[in-house]
Amino acid sequence: MRLLRRQFLQLTAGAAFAPILSTAASAQTYPTRPVRVIVPYAAAGPTDILARLTAQKLSERLGKQFYVENIGGAGGNIGMGQGARAAPDGYTVLVVPPNIVVNPAMYNTVPYDPYKDFDPVTIAVTSPTVFTVHPSLAVRTVKDLIALIKSGPAKYSFASPGTGTPPHLIGEHFRLLLGLDLVHVPFNSAGLAVASTLAGHTPIAFTSLPPAVPQIKEGKLRALAVTSKMRSQALPEVPSMAEAGYPEVEGEGWFAFIVPAGTPKEITTLLHREIVKIIALPDVMEQIATLGFEAVGDTPDEAAALFRIEGAKWAKVIRDAGIKAN
Repeated sequence: MRLLRRQFLQLTAGAAFAPILSTAASAQTYPTRPVRVIVPYAAAGPTDILARLTAQKLSERLGKQFYVENIGGAGGNIGMGQGARAAPDGYTVLVVPPNIVVNPAMYNTVPYDPYKDFDPVTIAVTSPTVFTVHPSLAVRTVKDLIALIKSGPAKYSFASPGTGTPPHLIGEHFRLLLGLDLVHVPFNSAGLAVASTLAGHTPIAFTSLPPAVPQIKEGKLRALAVTSKMRSQALPEVPSMAEAGYPEVEGEGWFAFIVPAGTPKEITTLLHREIVKIIALPDVMEQIATLGFEAVGDTPDEAAALFRIEGAKWAKVIRDAGIKAN
């Protein structure tokens, strides 16, 4: 009887460990087939470019194709909703900007929960926002601009790449914190927002770096500050908002890799390790710099914490400013 009991215990113990061993084995062989990388926006945008660059490197390093599928619409909600419903097996990865935590505050309903339906892998890169003015404005600093706006209420507007984008929300945060009479004018891209400010139609702009940097260097736009915590490598001579005297006005875009909640941790760990290595490659660093990105590659736990911080911060701005999706 003792022998039978020992055999029974060994069998039950083996059964208990089987799922763990199976998961570990699957992670060691992952991927065994192509992996879908969902970009919840149209092709050729910054999210898509980062996804394709990284997917190509993942394919080369892991030996199976990582292919990008663009599922646009509803400010990213359709693609993110499909990602939330995908099997948590490592064969669906998403690349998302802050909209994943911003949209629930802007739309009446969204088809996903940003905290329950996904497991973050990493915030791969950030995208600093630059605060610019048309040179015709007689201002050199953020403080000068605030004084100018307060001296002439209902006269000034600011351009952004679109409603709910990080530059728009940072601009609204700036307006609310300082009690400024400033009208938001949304465009469909950072390039169009910059063009409007170059023409003097909207004398102030909050935009991403790439379309603004050449105009700043040529003197066609005046950069007052970047809104990231530190100065940008692309504009080292431009102060941060903290250096300009307004540390509360801080924020930037970012791009995260996420997977459906419940994806085996071993697979998430592998993806994290590979993506962090990829964004540190010299050729990739060079390419992301041209996009105005700065490499981050934080841990899944750090990314999850940032999701919640950003979600709460921008939800308050959205409520206070009365922002609704178009």
